[in-house]
Amino acid sequence: MKKKTFSRRTLLKSGLVAGAVGFFNRTIPVYGASRRGIEVADHVESENRVEYELVIRKESLLLGAREGTAITLNDSFPGPLIRLKQGKEALIRVKNEMDVSTSVHWHGLILPNIMDGVPGVVFPGIAPGEYYTYRFPVVQSGTYWYHSHTGLQEQLGHYGPLLCDPAHSEPFEFDIEHVLILSDWTFEDPHEVLMHLKKWEGYYNYHKRTIFDLLRNIREDGLLRTLQTRAMWAKMRMSPRDIADVTGATYTYLINGRTPLENLPLRFDPGQRVRLRIINGSASTYFDLRIPGLCLKVVQADGQNVRPVEVDEIRIAVAETYDVIVEPRGEGPYPIFAEAMDRSGYALTSLTANPALKAPAPPLRPPPERGMEAMDMHKGMKNMHEMEDMNAVNNANASFPGCGDCAAHHESYPFGPDAAMIVKNPRCMLDKPGIGLLGSKRRVLTYSDLTGLEPVDARSPDRTLEIHLTGNMERFIWKMWAWDGRRWSSEFHDLLKCKRGERLKIVFVNHTMMEHPIHLHGMWMYLQNGKGCHSPRKHTINVKPAEKMCVYVDADAMGNWAFHCHILYHMHTGMFRIAQIC
Repeated sequence: MKKKTFSRRTLLKSGLVAGAVGFFNRTIPVYGASRRGIEVADHVESENRVEYELVIRKESLLLGAREGTAITLNDSFPGPLIRLKQGKEALIRVKNEMDVSTSVHWHGLILPNIMDGVPGVVFPGIAPGEYYTYRFPVVQSGTYWYHSHTGLQEQLGHYGPLLCDPAHSEPFEFDIEHVLILSDWTFEDPHEVLMHLKKWEGYYNYHKRTIFDLLRNIREDGLLRTLQTRAMWAKMRMSPRDIADVTGATYTYLINGRTPLENLPLRFDPGQRVRLRIINGSASTYFDLRIPGLCLKVVQADGQNVRPVEVDEIRIAVAETYDVIVEPRGEGPYPIFAEAMDRSGYALTSLTANPALKAPAPPLRPPPERGMEAMDMHKGMKNMHEMEDMNAVNNANASFPGCGDCAAHHESYPFGPDAAMIVKNPRCMLDKPGIGLLGSKRRVLTYSDLTGLEPVDARSPDRTLEIHLTGNMERFIWKMWAWDGRRWSSEFHDLLKCKRGERLKIVFVNHTMMEHPIHLHGMWMYLQNGKGCHSPRKHTINVKPAEKMCVYVDADAMGNWAFHCHILYHMHTGMFRIAQIC
């Protein structure tokens, strides 16, 4: 059998020639003006199957007061809601009416390899004017989403919500539900955004430190400490306020395709328990979501049931989903406030019993700053200025006890210029909410709070694979270096091979000063957070700077599966691998 090879050009270019052709047995409807918001797509449901049609186009779109060009699905931005049923077959026919190739990936769904929708990995893509039929059994329930895996199309609006209704009753009760898909939109061409990042990594960072910050630091910490600290950051060619690659300098933050000024109301009746299905469908933005005045009862994470935990705020990494239940008192209105992690903007909508009433946005919090612990310099820094995050981490003075044995390779690393820094003492931080939230008086959800409801096999792993996340902000190059105990590899065509049926322990180490949401296609990651056989199942895990994290993966799905950072611009510039199960 001829060995299958992969090339970067095959994987990333958007003008692929389609090889798989489907056929619609009825006419595609012609839609009118683009719609914004979440609507259930037209579908046909029978005893054993749910059928949908998606038509993908590029259209002019009025977003707020400006017009842009977006990718629409069934003339909708974001794409329409697809609702499947556990135990039934999904049949989704897709027509590409754009002049470039496209694809649809069903994020978080466990399905046959050929249906995963990643061009260059499992199929060639959907060529202009062509049809493709996705057909797969729905084996799970929960909140998920779908998006393009071709080029930078996701940034242009090629995404939408996906729900899988359970075959049996759920372990929690609610009266009404709303789907919220958070996203970031830019009127720039995404390739121009990437070009700016390649030329100057701080291009979109408008939260630079000023002379007033320098004078304040000197006044508080003295001249020597201030100069030492700034010299350390200069050596890394970074600013402690480099929190996000792309910011509100170009982004408009959206909920269900609506801007904060539109503040689209979500209805409830007084006394109702409201389920919010929250999806972070952004290209690169982490959101901190809260509803001032209401407690958020988290009941699902990444579509999987968890023991309910009550919090005031949730940091939602790119591509994660959380289901929460809230119980509003009176008519409201309550602001659903999703603040960008770097505090450069926010998405906003209102939860209200009276659609004439809309809640104002709370004030943005000050932009956070990274501490020296993000550079793995938390040790031996007694004579240096210690920032807020550093104090919070060092006060713990120990790794999170639930991490267990997740030791990582400590010998020499072959990263070279791919890594602007190397973390020699990574730490488990599953009980830390992350930058800008440490020391918060609010209850903030952390990974240590998640406990899976359904027990999982507690058997020991068969072997360990280390994934070292590296980056060079100045060159804007990102990598996933793998160490299997024998050799290092970093290129996506160098497959991460696994035997079918084996249990793999993956230890992640983040050598960068950025958060990375890592997504594994086709299989669950069992987060090792001290919960044993009740470890939560996740399709996307967030790895903080200088953090180590351990997950178990059961290699039970044959084929080649994408494994990557879900920040679109990181994936596009190298933080992408392929796991092969055979």
